[in-house]
Amino acid sequence: MFHDFTKVTTGISAEFRYPLIISQQRRKIQIQCTDRGDFEDPTGRAGKVLEDSSAATVIVGGGLAGLACAAALAERGKTVTLLESRPRLGGRASSFEDQQSQTLIDNCQHVSMGCCHEFNRFCQTVGIADSFERAEQLFFIGPDRTGTRFKINRFAASPLLPTPLHLFPAFARLSYLSFREKRELAHGLKQLAHTRVNPEDEPTMADWLKAHGQSQTVIDRFWNVVLVSALSEDLERISLSHARKVFVDGFLRARNSWQVLIPTTPLEDLYGTTISNWLIHRGAEIRLKTGVKQIRITDGKVTGVELRDGTQLDADRVVLAVPHQRVLDLLPTEFPGRAELSRIEQLEAAPITSVHLWFDREITPLPHAVFVDCLSQWMFNRTQLMQQESNGRWYYQIVISASHQLTAAGRQGRSQDEIIQEVISELTRIWPATAEAQLLHSRMLTEHHAVFSVQPGVDQLRPAQRTRAGGLYLAGDWTSTGWPATMEGAVRSGLLAAEAVLDDLGQPESLLLPPEKTAFLSKMLFRL
Repeated sequence: MFHDFTKVTTGISAEFRYPLIISQQRRKIQIQCTDRGDFEDPTGRAGKVLEDSSAATVIVGGGLAGLACAAALAERGKTVTLLESRPRLGGRASSFEDQQSQTLIDNCQHVSMGCCHEFNRFCQTVGIADSFERAEQLFFIGPDRTGTRFKINRFAASPLLPTPLHLFPAFARLSYLSFREKRELAHGLKQLAHTRVNPEDEPTMADWLKAHGQSQTVIDRFWNVVLVSALSEDLERISLSHARKVFVDGFLRARNSWQVLIPTTPLEDLYGTTISNWLIHRGAEIRLKTGVKQIRITDGKVTGVELRDGTQLDADRVVLAVPHQRVLDLLPTEFPGRAELSRIEQLEAAPITSVHLWFDREITPLPHAVFVDCLSQWMFNRTQLMQQESNGRWYYQIVISASHQLTAAGRQGRSQDEIIQEVISELTRIWPATAEAQLLHSRMLTEHHAVFSVQPGVDQLRPAQRTRAGGLYLAGDWTSTGWPATMEGAVRSGLLAAEAVLDDLGQPESLLLPPEKTAFLSKMLFRL
């Protein structure tokens, strides 16, 4: 029943002049829609409806950070009103229908890892964990020593060796690195684990690698492959601290931290119906297509929210869970802590590009693959991952993180078609069957503000979830979470914002899981 109602209301919301409201009262879903012709405004301010939401915590933004905050508060019986300007939830984790292929395609491929404990717990809590496939092996495809042929390298943990030695055989099998280069890599990994970073004066990862004897081949074929995919930024712009976190938390600390969790359903479905129903069932109110114009702050305290249609909502607590580029525009010109918060304007963004390809036949049975020495970085076999019937169409998504070279001046005059053809040429070199396949349709998408750039000093620009304005909180992967721009960081930010709300309500509670225990041998070998 919840599923059917949500699907119907989302579809009809565009017919109304006022926003869609989904709520549950007395265990019944109610759809509320106010039309200006249905009331008489005694103030004479048409459309300036005053709603009392002061008892609720208003969350502005229905992305992953806002959803995590809403879930944490609703699970504890707190009244929550979630406002989302779009007709769907999920934020940057979104899908849309490609008209030619009649397929839901994601704006960008989102994956989790075994070390993303808060995100994985969130998925379990709201009932979407079964929509992820855990990859217990990866496939690295790199050139042979001649550079003319590509070989598939299976990357999987040894069941016989303890952590962190369980991954040693996987690294040893990488055929595109020589024995000397593998020894060099092992030495670099050990040095990185032992390094203690000074956040006030840290180098880029590119500078650190050169200073620690890593050759260009090892940099190109290992460090660049792993870090650009994980952090969506170039090595010349990645801070040492964030790079170290990827390897320590992702490879060295615990046995299954490196494993990748891949969605098996479009993001539109993943972060839409199921989560909406879960929140509604716990009394949360969700208002889609409800844009916020400004947060009202009086005498240093939040007093409410003004919507774009002029409606005023009274509220004592507001969580701003929007991209950092929008935060200051939603706040008054003057409020406590504005100067300090304005540092977020220095945060830079990094783009991610996806190339979507539909062929008339299967070019590889692999579910996913990581490319070495290529423009393309990841391949996701969407037909297989989504467990779809091919019906004469095999759908592959190619992901290119930190795609600065494909945007603006970085393109150097190349058209989309030329870039797509370059990707197809790479696939043909790797899988010759591609040359025999007919390309039925292609599409290239770039998320220009996909993540914030993890440059040195970036953590000094990221604000805490609690602000100096009473009742105003922040959530988003760009806030201070200890994590880079990931789904894990987004969920952590939502939980930290919820912690601050609960504390101000006089019900303090720690919502984050305890830090993961480090494997004994990792402590001994790397002093972690």
